Amino acid sequence: MTSHSVTGARMLALGTALPDKVLTNHDLAKMVDTTHEWILERTGIHERRIGGTTAGLAAEAGRVAIERSGIDPATIDLLILATTSPDRRVPATASTVQELLGLSCGAMDLNAACSGFVYGLIAAHGFINLGHHRVLVIGAETLSRMTDWTDRGTCILFADGAGAAVIERTEGPGDLHGWHVDSNGALEESLYCDFDATIEMSGQSIFKNAVLAMEHAARQSLEMAEMSAADIDIVIPHQANVRIVEASCKRLGIPYEKTSMVIHRTGNTSSASIPLALEDALSAGRVKKGDRLLLVGFGAGMTSAAAVLTWDGK
Repeated sequence: MTSHSVTGARMLALGTALPDKVLTNHDLAKMVDTTHEWILERTGIHERRIGGTTAGLAAEAGRVAIERSGIDPATIDLLILATTSPDRRVPATASTVQELLGLSCGAMDLNAACSGFVYGLIAAHGFINLGHHRVLVIGAETLSRMTDWTDRGTCILFADGAGAAVIERTEGPGDLHGWHVDSNGALEESLYCDFDATIEMSGQSIFKNAVLAMEHAARQSLEMAEMSAADIDIVIPHQANVRIVEASCKRLGIPYEKTSMVIHRTGNTSSASIPLALEDALSAGRVKKGDRLLLVGFGAGMTSAAAVLTWDGK
């Protein structure tokens, strides 16, 4: 359980990628005993995207982020890929992504489940403090390969996608003001996936503990940043379930209207969900330079992570 302040780096640009194939609630109703209304009421999901490989989606998102940043790819010192669904056990899928992008840098996978992108973001700032100039952070998943499509409790949730961010050294204080990461291994059995198996989940346990974990991570990061919930302009939460986000916002005293939500069209994309939601907010004009953002997530483990930053990107 750690909180600390990091300076000297900023998120420069984002990129995202989603598979072409759309799987709607009505499609799922033909596969399992469920309905569009049942899924929507409990999750907020209308549809999700499935297909592709983790490396392929990650590379697509990374390529967009690099192009938008306007940097020379040769100046990237490290690639961090947050994923729970690597294409192979060995080597790291990050190495495949590195090759697809034509990069010459270090590359590693990071598995903190749905908190992974925030973990990666914090790690990138740390690497930059140690001397790196630019780090490419990607959250990418192909959870459809880990899903039991006969289990209506889980197949309605999970999906595929990717989001990437270029993090670079700055001369000033940087954009990250406070952060917090945590894990509670006692809750491991609430959500897990064994080798060559499919996702197992205890929905009630996840709901209760996710709300508490998100609240705690958010409060700790706000305290580190010496800010209050009222100082936040927009919340970028992990897109697991609308109800979880609503309950977390209520406990934090943040209006739900301040959140960026894309779960209705993406489903739960684990480590990709936060960059997907941030990209949507940027595209909609809901984020401008100087805005204060709260990124917060939770995941299997049970991991949790939050970061308070000021938007200074493109």
